[in-house]
Amino acid sequence: MATARKRPRPDEDTQAECPFSVAHPDPNERDKKAKRRRQESEDPPVPKISLQASPFSPLGKFKDVNNTMDRYYQVHPYQKWMDMTRYNSFVLNGVKYYSEGFIFVANSSTIERQKNPGESRQSRQKSDDDWVARILEIRASDEHHVYARVYWMYWPDELPQGTQEGKKSIRGRQSYHGQNELIASNHMDVINVVSVTAQATVNQWDETNEDEVQQALYWRQAFDVRSMELSSALPRCRCNRPENPDKQLISCTNPECRKWLHDDCLVHEALMKTFLRLGTDKPHKSVRVKTEELGSGQRPLSPSESGAAQTAQQSIDVKSEDQGTIKLADVEGEGLSAKADNRLVPTTSGTEPKRKGRPRKSEIQEAVNTKPYEGLFSAVIKDTSPPVVEIHDLREKVTGGEKSWTEPVQCLLCSAEMQ
Repeated sequence: MATARKRPRPDEDTQAECPFSVAHPDPNERDKKAKRRRQESEDPPVPKISLQASPFSPLGKFKDVNNTMDRYYQVHPYQKWMDMTRYNSFVLNGVKYYSEGFIFVANSSTIERQKNPGESRQSRQKSDDDWVARILEIRASDEHHVYARVYWMYWPDELPQGTQEGKKSIRGRQSYHGQNELIASNHMDVINVVSVTAQATVNQWDETNEDEVQQALYWRQAFDVRSMELSSALPRCRCNRPENPDKQLISCTNPECRKWLHDDCLVHEALMKTFLRLGTDKPHKSVRVKTEELGSGQRPLSPSESGAAQTAQQSIDVKSEDQGTIKLADVEGEGLSAKADNRLVPTTSGTEPKRKGRPRKSEIQEAVNTKPYEGLFSAVIKDTSPPVVEIHDLREKVTGGEKSWTEPVQCLLCSAEMQ
């Protein structure tokens, strides 16, 4: 059963006050209660349960192929929320934020950064810095009280224990998650807009588009907080692991194959063959053989460029597109963080269940000496035409052979040499 874990609370004097919370009642239960109330008394009508259609449509799949990530919700206190005017946008320190747009939201780390403006730091990339959210709805009662209902974007590091990815139970960042990668979710909250620090540029990444380059924050997977399930990502290579856009992929040049292969899988294969051939004490001696000149076709490489999102200043002002313009009072103190109670990260209680029975022999072998060549050999793929893998002998006590040489790169699936 999933439980909720609260984020660390920021200092009270830096917390943006938000009197609203979000509940997710069962609409069927609401109908039963409403019927009983009509029969028993003349109490006020039961608050309406709304359905939020998910703005995210991941290309990957959930176990339930009909899962749309749509979610029923109520904002409490209901009447206070509904009495406020709904807006399509608001302006914060001269920057206009729209409903359906992405935003950076301050947390306690943001406050510390603002207290030390001269401290050098990297661009917004980590979960210990600003949070990222997508605005679903904007409401305000006056210039001092402006709120946004949002869906949180997760940094991969925030995936809780018990997250289901296919048949696996995972936690946190996986090897295929890029540095600028986010995960869409249906985790809903209401925040005070004074905790917004900047606009965010977040794109959906289509893994099937081999020419697409990621210039900003991006997402490809979605996390359903109800089932703790992560949508699938496109498998690549012989290992069937997804692509990490920060790392290189190499495409097989065989017209009948054309599969994308991980650079590190190709290097691992070359090092394993070298270790099996030379072991710990046999020197490498090249065998000179005449070979036909290989074609000059250049191997295609995977695009993997990442960038930073836009930044903006902070203060306050609100505009609507259908209700005129509301001038908001200036806010004293910048960078107020979102209410920590709002940022809930689902987790599972207890530990991961133990697997029954003895482990397979193959599992024991994988756990021991997965990379027996470590410390003995190293390798790197050289971007030449045709590509080659350059291998280095690190064994200091082995003499009488070459310490560096190159070998052709072979496809892990069809075994053809890369051209």
